[in-house]
Amino acid sequence: MSALADRILGGWLGRISGNMLGKPVERGDYWTRERIDRYLRETGALPLTDYLPPPPSDRLAEYALRPEWPECVRGRIHGSCRDDDVDYSILGLHLLETYGFGFTTDQVGELWLLRLPYLQTFTAERATYRNLAAGLKPPVCATVDNPYQEWIGALIRADVFGWVCPGDPGRAAALARRDAVLSHTGNGVYAAMWAAALVAAAFTADGPRAAVGTALDRIPPGCRLARTVRRTVSLYEAGLSWAETLTELDSEARRLHWIHAVPNAAVITAGLLYGEGDFTATIALTVRGGLDTDSNGATAGSVAGVLCGAGAIPPQWTEPLADRVRSAVYGFDGARISDLAARTERLAVAGGA
Repeated sequence: MSALADRILGGWLGRISGNMLGKPVERGDYWTRERIDRYLRETGALPLTDYLPPPPSDRLAEYALRPEWPECVRGRIHGSCRDDDVDYSILGLHLLETYGFGFTTDQVGELWLLRLPYLQTFTAERATYRNLAAGLKPPVCATVDNPYQEWIGALIRADVFGWVCPGDPGRAAALARRDAVLSHTGNGVYAAMWAAALVAAAFTADGPRAAVGTALDRIPPGCRLARTVRRTVSLYEAGLSWAETLTELDSEARRLHWIHAVPNAAVITAGLLYGEGDFTATIALTVRGGLDTDSNGATAGSVAGVLCGAGAIPPQWTEPLADRVRSAVYGFDGARISDLAARTERLAVAGGA
């Protein structure tokens, strides 16, 4: 396997495993950092080095994990369970294979209607889907009856644009922007551009700190997202611990919804910086950071997987996936992760030609 193929496969595996790690505790208004760590202590899983353990059978109601938890806790994973954080990576791959790097925002919307079930969309994507079905076109479809325009939805769709633009964060950000404006505005769009640039930068960056810095160059420096990411970096560089940094950033998180892109970008940034290139530490810290745990784990896992390559991801994360992914995207359920990665590599090598 070539180095590029190994890194792209690392991105796919990192995204899927990070998503699976965070899925049982995906409810940021309930699963705070303190509650997540208490669960881990009570189940003997701190330090976190594997998927979350199942809860004791006599305390299921008390722990209030997501309904999908039996499919994504250690010892019970047999291939990945379905999740929108992975659906959009698959749909983005199909978009690029169908229309090439010159795709339009209108074509993104067309594929949503053709390939994505309405009931598997949420927040900004569901509002936009309704608007598309009613005949509204971009950019209007992003703004009508859509109070979620700066939430995390466009960010979770961005990784594929980084994977196909290895070492070219500017191009990755431009592709992500074209996708994001279908459903988001402002910091919602900047978050997608930042995430795509972050993934693309990871192919050539000298570690996560360098990748974060490069990605910041691709969004407006005065936007709220950029200011929050820079503050996270400054706290890290000032020598604060991971917990101290997130505590300092809590005031921002409390002012915004737990699915808003800005506080979640801070959690992702902290996970990457304090993970210091170690795959397990990165996704563990990111998920323990709370908020939108499965989305954040997916993005941090993608970046960490690209940085280290698939061959360096510890087997406890990859072997349970059995090279299979469940998906709501029409025609892709049960796809092999290795095949999705190989198709992504072909696009990256072709470079949109």
